Amino acid sequence: MSSIAKKIQEQQYEDQQQQQTHQTVVIRKAKISIGEVFLLCALAIMVAFMGVKIVSNQAAIYETNKEIQQVEKSIDEQSKVNDDLKVQVAELSTYERIWKKAAALGFKLNKNNVKGVQ
Repeated sequence: MSSIAKKIQEQQYEDQQQQQTHQTVVIRKAKISIGEVFLLCALAIMVAFMGVKIVSNQAAIYETNKEIQQVEKSIDEQSKVNDDLKVQVAELSTYERIWKKAAALGFKLNKNNVKGVQ
């Protein structure tokens, strides 16, 4: 009996060692190589640079649009001034006004010198 008991004890001891070896599974963390770190840093720098570039381009576009709107506003104001001046020219160039001005300056109408223009 002692040999059977000894065999059972040895089997239990081996089973305990196998369980201990199975339980002590070593989990290793994947290390990042230097090249991968360099590539990740380069990618981060590129993303940051492109973000800054996009923001600066948008700011330039905003400024240009602002200038365009100011120029369009000044063009509209000048167009209004020009229209007012055209109306004023039309009012001042009527025949009655010219005839009154000529009469005031001493000019007289000589019907023999008047020629019709078609």
